[in-house]
Amino acid sequence: MSTSDKKSETESTEGAEESEKAEGVKEAVGEVVEKAAEEEKEAKEDIVEERVYTVPLNRAWVSPRKERAPRATRILKAFIKRHMKPESIILSKEVNEQIWRRGIEKPPRNIRVRAVKDRDGKVSVHIAEAD
Repeated sequence: MSTSDKKSETESTEGAEESEKAEGVKEAVGEVVEKAAEEEKEAKEDIVEERVYTVPLNRAWVSPRKERAPRATRILKAFIKRHMKPESIILSKEVNEQIWRRGIEKPPRNIRVRAVKDRDGKVSVHIAEAD
């Protein structure tokens, strides 16, 4: 057998292995997409109440500089607790980053959020997208 025959034989087996791997990856991606769609559908069914609020955080500016962002977070949680009557409150990563974006000394004066209450009474707070 010549070296060119060996090369072509190994190339054809490598190509077959790569196509099998690609098919496996496509199947795995398809399963992940289906699971995500099912979870999203279940999440939509679990939503009991959804509201958009503009929460004033200007009272945080009464605090000393180094306590403002933590106080703004407490003010936001108290506002949601007063208006939604939740069992528990979960602030999303985006909301936390929005409050802390300019550091501990300069939180925003107000923040627009979307509060979603599920069947268990748990409220998730997210940034409200531009309508």
